[in-house]
Amino acid sequence: MGPYKLLIDGLLVEGDSVMPVINPATEDVLVECPRASKAQLDQAVAAAKRAFPAWAATPVDERRKALLAMADAIQGDLETLARTLVQEQGKPLQDAMGEVFGAAAFFRYFASLDLPEKVIEDSNTRKVISRRRPLGVVGAIVPWNFPIILMAFKVPAALLAGNTVILKPAATTPLTTLRIGELVKDLLPPGVLNIISDANDLGGAITAHPDIRKVSFTGSTETGKKVMAGAAEALKRVTLELGGNDAAIVLDGVDPKEAAPKIFGAAFQNSGQVCIAVKRAYVHESIYDAMCDELARLADAAVVGDGLQQGVTLGPLQNKSQFEKVLGLIEDAKSQGKVIAGGGRAEGKGYFIRPTIVRDIEDGARLVDEEQFGPVLPVIKIKDGEDAVRRANASEYGLGGSIWAKDLDRALDLAGRMDTGTVWINKHAELAPNIPFGGAKFSGVGNELGEEGLAEFTQQHVINMAKA
Repeated sequence: MGPYKLLIDGLLVEGDSVMPVINPATEDVLVECPRASKAQLDQAVAAAKRAFPAWAATPVDERRKALLAMADAIQGDLETLARTLVQEQGKPLQDAMGEVFGAAAFFRYFASLDLPEKVIEDSNTRKVISRRRPLGVVGAIVPWNFPIILMAFKVPAALLAGNTVILKPAATTPLTTLRIGELVKDLLPPGVLNIISDANDLGGAITAHPDIRKVSFTGSTETGKKVMAGAAEALKRVTLELGGNDAAIVLDGVDPKEAAPKIFGAAFQNSGQVCIAVKRAYVHESIYDAMCDELARLADAAVVGDGLQQGVTLGPLQNKSQFEKVLGLIEDAKSQGKVIAGGGRAEGKGYFIRPTIVRDIEDGARLVDEEQFGPVLPVIKIKDGEDAVRRANASEYGLGGSIWAKDLDRALDLAGRMDTGTVWINKHAELAPNIPFGGAKFSGVGNELGEEGLAEFTQQHVINMAKA
């Protein structure tokens, strides 16, 4: 694999030091990759700052062509990127291929957008025009659960808007991002996109850097608070997509055999390491036993293993810290409820946990109240949808949620009262590049995706001209 290099000012360069990348399926060192120093970060920011005026002045059609060329380069390297992603992140190969292909599609979507001038008023007394201007240098910080697709939430929108970018992948999943740097380095002017990898020690420097005008961050709520605090001194823009504790509310009349596979998929995709995964299921008492049985059957049938092995449906957790956290939550839940599937680590090396279903558990248990971010789902019995919405809204998180019902009018009414950025009905965790996405409460600030997500990388500029 590799060799991997940083991308700074249009050049592939060595890091000032190196760091190991661990394969979570084997716990072995996969490769040594470059580790950027603070001095190299400063070089990347300086390059991005120099490149900004010319890139901002580049016609949007030319920026659009660059995004399309980047999409072609990513998709053209599909197999290599996907296999690398499996080895550094853990997800099954089919899922990794979907993530890479999806990233290319997101680049193409943003290339289809425009930033047109809007006439707010044109009357006898005045003409008011609104334009969108780029901000400058943008810091994009991406987590380890979906390093490629979440990069594509940020980079193409920032570039289309005319910004230059410092992209920092997570310390445990830097390889695919560095590979993309190699693929696209000649498709953009030097300094427009810079990619650095670190050992979780440069995020604060990016957030506080005086020459970075916006930070787009996806990650934990606790780290998001630090990003916001670090950005405050320079009053820089932030977009924060943070943690979630999404509730799926399943009402009476729903067929467990029909709904359970969809809920299971939304809870356990990427071994539960999804910000908008179903993380707690509130199920009506009339179908509670049947739903628990169906979820347990699906959990027992899941094939857990190395993502490069044929037939595997769930890979390992991505890193040892998260692995140990989830095991701790499962152990705590054993005294709070009844484990009916899974319940612990799989045998052998690797950060593998069998998909776990816990029933007869209530609010107040750590597994229900905290974001587990792993392959374990608590199932809570409810008497009615009103009570379930109240309990779902009691969480400090508000990223997403879902209502499962036969009566769509009833579902729509309950969905309108959920305090979340997104509510799905009879589905969960569906995202598309044209649909805005953002969280409420402790789940985030601002929006990504869609025209709203593009606008977040701009400054609105209003011209108000008198006519008489």
